[in-house]
Amino acid sequence: MPELPEVEVVRAGLARHVLGATITRVDVLHPRPVRRDLRGPAGFAEALTGRRIESARRRGKYLWLPLDNGDAMLGHLGMSGQLLVQPPDAPDERHLRIRLVLEGAAGGRELRFVDQRMFGGLSVSAGGADLPPEIAHIARDPLDPAFDDAEFVRRVRRRISGVKRQLLDQNLVSGVGNIYADEALWRAQLHGERPGDRLTARQVHDLLGHARTVMTDALGQGGTSFDALYVNVNGESGYFDRSLHAYGREGEPCDRCGAAIRRVAFMNRSSYFCPVCQPVPRRRRTVPRTLPTPD
Repeated sequence: MPELPEVEVVRAGLARHVLGATITRVDVLHPRPVRRDLRGPAGFAEALTGRRIESARRRGKYLWLPLDNGDAMLGHLGMSGQLLVQPPDAPDERHLRIRLVLEGAAGGRELRFVDQRMFGGLSVSAGGADLPPEIAHIARDPLDPAFDDAEFVRRVRRRISGVKRQLLDQNLVSGVGNIYADEALWRAQLHGERPGDRLTARQVHDLLGHARTVMTDALGQGGTSFDALYVNVNGESGYFDRSLHAYGREGEPCDRCGAAIRRVAFMNRSSYFCPVCQPVPRRRRTVPRTLPTPD
C-alpha cells in the first residue's frame, strides 16, 4: 500500500500539473471507486464538472484537491490506486476507473484514476477545501510543520500497547505505514512489541526523528516501489526499496551487526527486525492475586 512518501510524491505531482485547470468532463467507468460518495456516479460527475482545481493537499495517506466553490475532491489510493496525468490521446490504462478531462492545465490533460484492486476511491467532500470533515479525525503526520512532538511522546508513553502498533494508529500519527515503521524501528534499535510505557521520552523522541528521516529520504527517491502498482503522476516508480535495512529482507544480514533479519506475522502483515539490534522485549511479570485466608 502506498505510504506517506508515495502519497506526497503524487500530491506534489498534482500540484505541478493540474492547479488552475477546469474539469470539463467526468467519466465514471466503474461505480466502485466512487462508492463513498452518496451522490452516486452521476452526482459525483455533476459535482465536479465545471469546477476549477485550486490546490493539492494531503493529510496522512489521503489526498484532496480543493475546488473553486469550497468543496474538494477527496481521494485515497488504497492498495493499488494511481492518479495519472495523461495527454488526451494516450491509450486507456487497463484498469482505468475514472477520467477527468481538464482544460487550462499545460495545454489540456486528463487526470485518470487507475486502480486494479479497487480498494481506493474518490469522492466529493462538501465544504472540504480546507480540511474534508471525513478525515478530520486523522492525526497530523511527522512531516507536518504543525505536528506536536511533545504530545506524541506523552501519548505513546501512556499506552501499554507495542510501539509499532502505535506508529500505525492513524488517530495518533498518520502516514507511517508498515514499511517505514519497520525502518524507523530498525534505526532506533527498538523492537516493535516494546510497550509504550516502557520507553523513555528520549527513546520516543529518537524514534520520531528516525521516522521523519526515513520518510524524508524516501521522498528524495520518489517513494518505495516493490511492483508496478505504485507510480507517481507521470507513471514513474520510486527507488527507495534499494535503501531498506529491514523491511522485506528476511534472512539477509543486518547492515549494522550482521545477524539475519527475521520476519514475524503482525496484524495480518509482516514485521521485519534484527534479533540482535532489536531484542524481543521481556513479557510483563504478572503478580498473582492473593486470596483472603479463611478464618
